[in-house]
Amino acid sequence: MASGMKTLAKETAIYGVSSIFGKLLSWFLGLYWAFELKTIAEMGVITYSYAWIAFLQVILTYGMETGFFRFANKEDEPLKVYSTAIISIVTSTLLFVVLAITFLEPIAASFGPSMKPHYALMLILILMFDVLGAIPFAFLRFSKRPLKFAFLKLLNVILIIAFNLFFFKLAPWLSNYYPDLFGWYDISNGIDYILLSNLIASLIQFILLTPHMRIKFQFDGALLKRMLKYSYPLLILGVAGVLNQSADKMLFTWLYPDPAEAETQLGIYGQSFKIAIIMVMFTQAFRYAFEPFIFAKDRESSSTSNLKSYADASKYFLILGLLIFLVTIGYLDIIKYLIPRNYHEGLKVVPIVMMGELFFGLYFNLSLWYKLTDKTKWGAYMSLFGLVITLSILILFIPHYGYMAAAWASFFANLSMMVVSYFLGQKKYPIPYNLKTALNFTLLAGVLGFLMFLNFRYSPNLFVRISLNTLFVLVYLLVTIKKELPLHELPVIGKYFRK
Repeated sequence: MASGMKTLAKETAIYGVSSIFGKLLSWFLGLYWAFELKTIAEMGVITYSYAWIAFLQVILTYGMETGFFRFANKEDEPLKVYSTAIISIVTSTLLFVVLAITFLEPIAASFGPSMKPHYALMLILILMFDVLGAIPFAFLRFSKRPLKFAFLKLLNVILIIAFNLFFFKLAPWLSNYYPDLFGWYDISNGIDYILLSNLIASLIQFILLTPHMRIKFQFDGALLKRMLKYSYPLLILGVAGVLNQSADKMLFTWLYPDPAEAETQLGIYGQSFKIAIIMVMFTQAFRYAFEPFIFAKDRESSSTSNLKSYADASKYFLILGLLIFLVTIGYLDIIKYLIPRNYHEGLKVVPIVMMGELFFGLYFNLSLWYKLTDKTKWGAYMSLFGLVITLSILILFIPHYGYMAAAWASFFANLSMMVVSYFLGQKKYPIPYNLKTALNFTLLAGVLGFLMFLNFRYSPNLFVRISLNTLFVLVYLLVTIKKELPLHELPVIGKYFRK
């Protein structure tokens, strides 16, 4: 039992560290693009292009990864499950690619004047290679090969970055010295080089996965029918989830009243949103750190002790999340230089989006009740509920308020899901969350955040703003240490924290 938990913790650490590191590299790359692209509108094209890729990837995998795990562990012939899943995904993906290429020009035109047909073609091919690799990646996880999984995922990100640096930094230099060899290069084709970098990297990743597809292919129609029946609710959940996160960027150019300005506004919003993704990365890191802890408690402790562990996990998530929020807002005067100055007008969305993402992280923590009771349908219900709120706000308010409506849509949808999940969970699987502590820390962070806002608004001196905001962050840290961390038990320094 203990050995199993050690294996779980080890594999989770490998998956977690590689995933977070990969996302961090991708985050920096996304910020870098804004410095290389010639116009903000081009950044808007990239923003909604990758939002649509995320959405279509969920559609084209249709929950089959989880379905593969379920039936590979259930059936006597896991390789038959694997080959059936691959055949299903390959068939549906190739059908999609054929249809998409057939209607390439009208598809590109529907996304606005800046979406050229060859952009759409590269996006389709990127999507194809990524989807075709989904089941082989799932097979690596099933086969207990986390190092190979992590290596290929990180390699993909590193290759994308390397090709971007080649096209944006090395190629211009080479074209000056070797004009005959680099006559094809044009620095103004920034979107082309971003998409081409991703396409080449996705192709290489897929080629490296092909050894894991060299099996004796068997197709079981009855098995596929059962897998699809199992995976269908997961598809609904996945679609609702990705739309809650990406619908603002996917639909913005269609809802904004000025088509010529829509891509520019989306580019500004997209880059400011990337700064708020600091909270998303924290959320994921926290999940990877606490899930093994919770599972270990589930194996080793009594039910009452488990409930306290779940409550503590959410409490510390909130406390640390509020700290991340205060640090980001407090040092926004410095962090804002991660994006070009002409994007800075969108920074007003950062506090709104960060709080929305904090609510989503809390919703994830509170969702333990339906996972532990095997009532995952409630996850689909709440995701659909959040999606209705998201779409309603986007449709009603983007035409009037632009990207500010997109930021508030995420805020209210995630807040609503968090509140509903809490009350349903307390009825169906009561967990003793400490609401008093949660409210106290939220109020403290709210007061300090408001003081930071006043400081930003009325302190013209950068040094004064940074100094005061540092003081506010230290106040929050000291209260946290005093109230929630057991430093009072430590020798020497403990006497300064004893009540």
